[in-house]
Order: sequence, then structure tokens, then C-alpha cells
Amino acid sequence: QVQVVESGGGLVQPGGSLRLSCVATGDIFRINAMGWHRQAPGKERELVATIITGGSINYADSVKGRFTISRDNAKNTVYLQMNSLRPEDTAVYYCNADVRTIWGRNMNVWGKGTLVTVSP
Repeated sequence: QVQVVESGGGLVQPGGSLRLSCVATGDIFRINAMGWHRQAPGKERELVATIITGGSINYADSVKGRFTISRDNAKNTVYLQMNSLRPEDTAVYYCNADVRTIWGRNMNVWGKGTLVTVSP
């Protein structure tokens, strides 16, 4: 079993900052990639940022220059530093991990999400 758990969401004013964290636990042999997606009310889930083992990083155009994804490999943790937040960043943010388990199985695991609300 592999689980990912997000934390760090909350209410912030426009222009403010938040830092999300996500930790992966369980029968992990190797994490291939971790990332963040978000889903705003009435919209489809969309990619925010991903970081692949080896260093490749991708961002959605809408967050480039404002959000930074980073990873602590020793802790199986990924972070999303969000600066200059806008009301349109309001969404449930989901963590995703692509892992290989100690049993040789490849899994793609999602967290339950953490709500980020950007409002005056």
C-alpha cells in the first residue's frame, strides 16, 4: 500500500503566499514523479506542477513565475510554494505520486486534496 497526504491549504488574501506539502508513505521502492493538480469549482482537474526524479520540472503556464515545486527525496515529500496568489487560484489541490513499490508494482496514487481559498 502507498498513500499520499497533503497539508498546508487555507484561506489567504490576494497577493499572499501559501506552502503546500505532500508526503508519500508505504511500501515505496522508488518514486518516479510527484506533482500537484488542482480542481476549481465547476472546472476539470488540471495540472499545476510536476517534478520527475532526475530533476525535470514542469509548470502550468498560469502558475509559471509564481509557484515553485520542490522535493525532499529523503522524506518522500514534495512541496508547492505559491506566491502572488490570485482569486483564480482557488481550488482543491491534489498531490499525485507515481511510484514503484517494493513488490515490483507500479502505482499512481492520489491524495484526498487540500483546499486553497484566495479571497479578500
